[in-house]
Amino acid sequence: MTTIIDGKKIAAEIKTELIAETQALIAKNITPKLALLIVGDDAASQIYVRNKEKLCNEIGVASLVLKKEETISENEVLEIIKQWNEDTSIHGILVQLPLPKHINETKILLNINPSKDVDGFHPENIGRLVTGLPTYVPCTPLGIYELLRRYEIDLKGKHCVVVGRSNIVGKPIANLLVQKAPNANAIVTVCHTAAKSMSYYTKQADVIIAAVGVPEIIKGDDVKDGVVVIDVGINRVAAPETEKGSKIVGDVAFDEVAPKASAITPVPGGVGPMTIAMLLMNTLRSARKEVYLS
Repeated sequence: MTTIIDGKKIAAEIKTELIAETQALIAKNITPKLALLIVGDDAASQIYVRNKEKLCNEIGVASLVLKKEETISENEVLEIIKQWNEDTSIHGILVQLPLPKHINETKILLNINPSKDVDGFHPENIGRLVTGLPTYVPCTPLGIYELLRRYEIDLKGKHCVVVGRSNIVGKPIANLLVQKAPNANAIVTVCHTAAKSMSYYTKQADVIIAAVGVPEIIKGDDVKDGVVVIDVGINRVAAPETEKGSKIVGDVAFDEVAPKASAITPVPGGVGPMTIAMLLMNTLRSARKEVYLS
Protein backbone atom coordinates (compact mmCIF):
# COMPACT_ATOMS: atom_id res chain seq x y z
CA MET A 1 0.00 0.00 0.00
CA THR A 2 1.32 3.43 -0.94
CA THR A 3 1.87 5.95 1.85
CA ILE A 4 0.85 9.49 0.92
CA ILE A 5 3.35 11.87 2.52
CA ASP A 6 1.11 14.63 3.86
CA GLY A 7 2.98 17.94 3.90
CA LYS A 8 -0.03 19.85 5.23
CA LYS A 9 -0.25 17.58 8.26
CA ILE A 10 3.48 17.76 9.05
CA ALA A 11 3.57 21.54 8.52
CA ALA A 12 0.67 21.88 11.00
CA GLU A 13 2.56 19.76 13.55
CA ILE A 14 5.67 21.90 13.09
CA LYS A 15 3.60 25.07 13.49
CA THR A 16 2.42 23.85 16.90
CA GLU A 17 6.02 23.13 17.88
CA LEU A 18 7.16 26.56 16.69
CA ILE A 19 4.45 28.31 18.72
CA ALA A 20 5.74 26.61 21.88
CA GLU A 21 9.36 27.42 21.01
CA THR A 22 8.48 31.06 20.35
CA GLN A 23 6.68 31.37 23.67
CA ALA A 24 9.71 29.89 25.43
CA LEU A 25 11.98 32.47 23.82
CA ILE A 26 9.63 35.34 24.65
CA ALA A 27 9.63 34.15 28.27
CA LYS A 28 13.40 34.73 28.16
CA ASN A 29 12.83 38.27 26.79
CA ILE A 30 13.81 37.25 23.27
CA THR A 31 11.25 38.10 20.60
CA PRO A 32 12.14 36.38 17.32
CA LYS A 33 11.90 38.81 14.43
CA LEU A 34 11.93 38.34 10.66
CA ALA A 35 12.46 41.25 8.26
CA LEU A 36 11.14 40.85 4.72
CA LEU A 37 11.80 43.15 1.77
CA ILE A 38 9.63 43.04 -1.35
CA VAL A 39 10.36 45.23 -4.36
CA GLY A 40 7.82 45.88 -7.12
CA ASP A 41 4.34 44.50 -7.80
CA ASP A 42 4.97 40.87 -8.78
CA ALA A 43 1.70 39.13 -7.88
CA ALA A 44 3.24 35.80 -6.90
CA SER A 45 5.84 37.51 -4.71
CA GLN A 46 3.14 39.47 -2.91
CA ILE A 47 1.25 36.25 -2.16
CA TYR A 48 4.41 34.58 -0.84
CA VAL A 49 5.20 37.51 1.43
CA ARG A 50 1.62 37.69 2.74
CA ASN A 51 1.74 33.98 3.57
CA LYS A 52 5.05 34.42 5.39
CA GLU A 53 3.72 37.38 7.35
CA LYS A 54 0.56 35.43 8.20
CA LEU A 55 2.51 32.49 9.59
CA CYS A 56 4.72 34.84 11.60
CA ASN A 57 1.60 36.30 13.21
CA GLU A 58 0.14 32.87 13.94
CA ILE A 59 3.36 31.62 15.56
CA GLY A 60 4.12 34.82 17.47
CA VAL A 61 7.23 35.82 15.54
CA ALA A 62 7.52 39.57 15.00
CA SER A 63 7.65 40.55 11.35
CA LEU A 64 8.80 43.67 9.54
CA VAL A 65 7.54 43.79 5.97
CA LEU A 66 8.99 46.59 3.86
CA LYS A 67 7.47 47.17 0.42
CA LYS A 68 9.36 49.31 -2.08
CA GLU A 69 8.57 50.54 -5.57
CA GLU A 70 10.25 48.88 -8.54
CA THR A 71 12.19 52.10 -9.16
CA ILE A 72 14.23 51.74 -5.97
CA SER A 73 17.96 51.79 -6.66
CA GLU A 74 20.37 48.97 -5.90
CA ASN A 75 22.22 51.20 -3.45
CA GLU A 76 18.99 51.92 -1.58
CA VAL A 77 18.32 48.19 -1.24
CA LEU A 78 21.87 47.66 0.00
CA GLU A 79 21.37 50.39 2.59
CA ILE A 80 18.22 48.67 3.88
CA ILE A 81 20.13 45.39 4.19
CA LYS A 82 22.95 47.20 6.02
CA GLN A 83 20.52 48.67 8.53
CA TRP A 84 18.88 45.29 9.13
CA ASN A 85 22.26 43.60 9.52
CA GLU A 86 23.11 46.07 12.29
CA ASP A 87 19.71 45.86 14.02
CA THR A 88 20.16 43.38 16.87
CA SER A 89 16.39 42.96 17.25
CA ILE A 90 16.20 41.34 13.78
CA HIS A 91 17.12 37.64 13.66
CA GLY A 92 16.26 36.81 10.07
CA ILE A 93 16.46 38.74 6.81
CA LEU A 94 14.66 37.72 3.63
CA VAL A 95 14.70 39.54 0.30
CA GLN A 96 11.84 38.26 -1.83
CA LEU A 97 12.98 37.24 -5.31
CA PRO A 98 12.84 38.04 -8.15
CA LEU A 99 14.16 41.59 -7.96
CA PRO A 100 13.88 44.13 -10.82
CA LYS A 101 16.46 43.64 -13.58
CA HIS A 102 18.46 46.73 -12.63
CA ILE A 103 19.25 45.21 -9.22
CA ASN A 104 21.92 42.52 -8.99
CA GLU A 105 20.32 39.73 -6.95
CA THR A 106 23.64 38.03 -6.21
CA LYS A 107 25.11 41.27 -4.85
CA ILE A 108 22.08 41.77 -2.60
CA LEU A 109 22.20 38.22 -1.21
CA LEU A 110 25.95 38.48 -0.62
CA ASN A 111 25.38 41.55 1.55
CA ILE A 112 23.01 39.79 3.95
CA ASN A 113 24.81 38.87 7.17
CA PRO A 114 25.19 35.04 6.98
CA SER A 115 24.05 34.79 10.60
CA LYS A 116 20.70 36.28 9.55
CA ASP A 117 20.42 34.50 6.19
CA VAL A 118 17.45 32.32 7.16
CA ASP A 119 16.80 31.54 3.48
CA GLY A 120 20.17 29.76 3.43
CA PHE A 121 21.34 31.18 0.09
CA HIS A 122 24.50 33.01 1.17
CA PRO A 123 27.64 31.26 -0.17
CA GLU A 124 28.99 31.00 3.38
CA ASN A 125 25.93 29.02 4.46
CA ILE A 126 26.08 26.86 1.34
CA GLY A 127 29.75 26.19 2.12
CA ARG A 128 28.88 25.24 5.67
CA LEU A 129 26.24 22.84 4.32
CA VAL A 130 28.74 21.18 1.97
CA THR A 131 31.31 20.72 4.75
CA GLY A 132 28.76 19.50 7.30
CA LEU A 133 28.92 22.49 9.64
CA PRO A 134 25.84 23.91 11.39
CA THR A 135 24.06 26.21 8.96
CA TYR A 136 20.77 27.51 7.65
CA VAL A 137 19.64 25.00 5.05
CA PRO A 138 17.53 26.48 2.20
CA CYS A 139 13.89 26.10 3.15
CA THR A 140 12.59 23.70 0.50
CA PRO A 141 15.43 21.16 0.93
CA LEU A 142 15.02 21.44 4.70
CA GLY A 143 11.30 20.77 4.27
CA ILE A 144 12.09 17.65 2.22
CA TYR A 145 14.48 16.47 4.92
CA GLU A 146 11.86 16.98 7.63
CA LEU A 147 9.22 15.06 5.65
CA LEU A 148 11.55 12.09 5.19
CA ARG A 149 12.62 12.21 8.84
CA ARG A 150 9.13 12.45 10.28
CA TYR A 151 7.84 9.65 8.06
CA GLU A 152 10.79 7.57 9.31
CA ILE A 153 12.13 6.87 5.83
CA ASP A 154 15.66 5.56 6.38
CA LEU A 155 18.10 6.91 3.79
CA LYS A 156 21.30 5.27 5.05
CA GLY A 157 22.94 3.56 2.08
CA LYS A 158 19.91 4.15 -0.14
CA HIS A 159 20.36 5.40 -3.69
CA CYS A 160 18.76 8.83 -3.87
CA VAL A 161 18.40 10.39 -7.33
CA VAL A 162 17.88 14.14 -7.39
CA VAL A 163 16.39 15.32 -10.68
CA GLY A 164 17.41 18.96 -11.06
CA ARG A 165 20.47 20.96 -10.03
CA SER A 166 19.16 24.38 -9.03
CA ASN A 167 20.82 26.35 -6.24
CA ILE A 168 17.45 26.52 -4.49
CA VAL A 169 16.60 22.80 -4.34
CA GLY A 170 18.71 20.34 -6.35
CA LYS A 171 22.24 21.15 -5.19
CA PRO A 172 21.44 21.79 -1.51
CA ILE A 173 19.26 18.69 -1.05
CA ALA A 174 22.00 16.56 -2.65
CA ASN A 175 24.58 18.05 -0.27
CA LEU A 176 22.26 17.60 2.72
CA LEU A 177 21.44 13.94 2.09
CA VAL A 178 25.01 12.88 1.30
CA GLN A 179 26.25 13.98 4.74
CA LYS A 180 27.34 11.30 7.18
CA ALA A 181 24.63 12.28 9.60
CA PRO A 182 21.36 11.00 11.09
CA ASN A 183 18.50 10.77 8.58
CA ALA A 184 20.95 11.19 5.70
CA ASN A 185 24.06 9.16 4.68
CA ALA A 186 22.53 8.38 1.28
CA ILE A 187 24.23 7.50 -2.00
CA VAL A 188 23.29 10.54 -4.08
CA THR A 189 23.12 10.96 -7.86
CA VAL A 190 22.24 14.34 -9.36
CA CYS A 191 20.52 13.94 -12.71
CA HIS A 192 20.20 16.89 -15.10
CA THR A 193 19.85 17.88 -18.75
CA ALA A 194 23.24 16.46 -19.72
CA ALA A 195 22.01 12.94 -18.98
CA LYS A 196 21.43 10.98 -22.19
CA SER A 197 18.68 9.03 -20.45
CA MET A 198 17.17 10.33 -17.22
CA SER A 199 15.17 7.11 -16.94
CA TYR A 200 18.41 5.11 -16.71
CA TYR A 201 19.10 6.81 -13.38
CA THR A 202 15.58 7.09 -11.97
CA LYS A 203 14.95 3.36 -12.51
CA GLN A 204 17.86 2.66 -10.15
CA ALA A 205 16.61 5.00 -7.44
CA ASP A 206 15.38 3.95 -4.02
CA VAL A 207 14.37 7.59 -3.51
CA ILE A 208 13.60 10.18 -6.21
CA ILE A 209 13.51 13.89 -5.50
CA ALA A 210 12.04 15.61 -8.55
CA ALA A 211 12.82 19.32 -8.79
CA VAL A 212 13.19 20.12 -12.47
CA GLY A 213 10.06 22.18 -13.19
CA VAL A 214 8.76 20.11 -16.11
CA PRO A 215 5.15 18.88 -15.80
CA GLU A 216 4.93 15.12 -15.18
CA ILE A 217 8.31 14.39 -16.78
CA ILE A 218 8.73 11.27 -14.61
CA LYS A 219 6.33 8.52 -15.71
CA GLY A 220 5.43 5.15 -14.28
CA ASP A 221 7.93 3.38 -16.54
CA ASP A 222 10.74 5.57 -15.15
CA VAL A 223 10.65 4.15 -11.61
CA LYS A 224 11.03 0.82 -9.89
CA ASP A 225 8.60 -0.80 -7.47
CA GLY A 226 8.89 0.41 -3.88
CA VAL A 227 10.46 3.75 -4.72
CA VAL A 228 9.98 6.77 -2.42
CA VAL A 229 9.07 9.88 -4.42
CA ILE A 230 9.36 13.49 -3.28
CA ASP A 231 7.84 15.76 -5.92
CA VAL A 232 8.92 19.39 -5.60
CA GLY A 233 7.42 20.52 -8.92
CA ILE A 234 4.62 23.08 -9.05
CA ASN A 235 3.42 23.39 -12.64
CA ARG A 236 0.19 24.87 -13.95
CA VAL A 237 -1.15 23.05 -17.01
CA ALA A 238 -4.25 23.38 -19.15
CA ALA A 239 -7.26 21.38 -17.95
CA PRO A 240 -10.35 22.32 -19.98
CA GLU A 241 -12.44 19.87 -17.96
CA THR A 242 -11.98 21.93 -14.78
CA GLU A 243 -13.84 25.08 -13.77
CA LYS A 244 -10.65 27.17 -13.86
CA GLY A 245 -9.46 25.63 -17.12
CA SER A 246 -6.14 24.68 -15.53
CA LYS A 247 -4.70 22.61 -12.71
CA ILE A 248 -1.50 22.21 -10.71
CA VAL A 249 0.65 19.14 -11.30
CA GLY A 250 4.10 18.10 -10.18
CA ASP A 251 7.15 16.88 -12.04
CA VAL A 252 5.91 13.32 -11.47
CA ALA A 253 2.91 11.71 -13.20
CA PHE A 254 1.22 10.92 -9.88
CA ASP A 255 -1.45 8.52 -11.14
CA GLU A 256 1.17 6.41 -12.95
CA VAL A 257 3.89 6.49 -10.30
CA ALA A 258 1.88 6.25 -7.06
CA PRO A 259 0.81 2.58 -7.55
CA LYS A 260 4.49 1.58 -7.80
CA ALA A 261 5.73 3.79 -4.95
CA SER A 262 6.04 2.82 -1.30
CA ALA A 263 5.60 6.52 -0.40
CA ILE A 264 4.95 9.66 -2.44
CA THR A 265 4.14 13.34 -1.95
CA PRO A 266 1.06 14.77 -3.64
CA VAL A 267 1.04 18.04 -5.58
CA PRO A 268 -0.26 20.25 -4.13
CA GLY A 269 -0.11 19.42 -0.43
CA GLY A 270 3.30 17.74 -0.27
CA VAL A 271 6.51 19.75 -0.14
CA GLY A 272 4.86 23.15 -0.66
CA PRO A 273 3.37 23.65 2.84
CA MET A 274 6.73 22.84 4.41
CA THR A 275 8.77 25.67 2.90
CA ILE A 276 7.43 28.61 4.92
CA ALA A 277 7.41 26.51 8.09
CA MET A 278 11.13 25.89 7.57
CA LEU A 279 11.75 29.62 7.15
CA LEU A 280 10.29 30.21 10.59
CA MET A 281 12.23 27.25 11.99
CA ASN A 282 15.45 28.85 10.73
CA THR A 283 14.41 32.20 12.22
CA LEU A 284 13.95 30.64 15.64
CA ARG A 285 17.33 28.91 15.33
CA SER A 286 18.84 32.33 14.66
CA ALA A 287 17.08 33.80 17.71
CA ARG A 288 18.50 30.97 19.80
CA LYS A 289 21.94 31.52 18.22
CA GLU A 290 22.21 27.83 17.37
CA VAL A 291 24.19 28.31 14.16
CA TYR A 292 26.39 31.39 14.59
CA LEU A 293 27.37 31.62 18.24
CA SER A 294 28.06 35.06 19.67
